Amino acid sequence: MTELPFDERAHVAHMEKVMGLSIDDAWRPIVEAHMAATARAAALVLSLPLDDHVEPAPVFVP
Repeated sequence: MTELPFDERAHVAHMEKVMGLSIDDAWRPIVEAHMAATARAAALVLSLPLDDHVEPAPVFVP
């Protein structure tokens, strides 16, 4: 399955509507840049191969 590239502009516009936010046009490029940087960081984390028996994180039990 081929993944589509992350579209930070579309994501920010969608989440703005979903969350009921109003992002000032002056701030929009900055918000989009931060979302793109977060997506790149997430892609790095998700690209790390893990064996099936390895837990990616411990389970918190209070």
